[in-house]
Amino acid sequence: MAGGWARDDAVNDQIEISTAEAVARARLRAGQGKAVRDSAMTCIDCDEPIPQARRQALPGVQLCLDCQRDRDRAWRPAGGINRRGSKDSQLK
Repeated sequence: MAGGWARDDAVNDQIEISTAEAVARARLRAGQGKAVRDSAMTCIDCDEPIPQARRQALPGVQLCLDCQRDRDRAWRPAGGINRRGSKDSQLK
């Protein structure tokens, strides 16, 4: 039920695009790229062995516990995009 020049399904399209972008950012942040890989035997950052218990608990794991902890500490959430163009966003 969009108004003006927008198509009727424009809101749904925007929701799908926003969701796809968030999933892509999450996958990149997790180091998975586009596809989930098999668990690595050694860490892709430091080449230390990844314990079997960690590989079994987290299928597709690529980082040892120390490197994962470092990445988690360094991660900062990306700012959201206000696509609605509200009056508040235009005042900034």
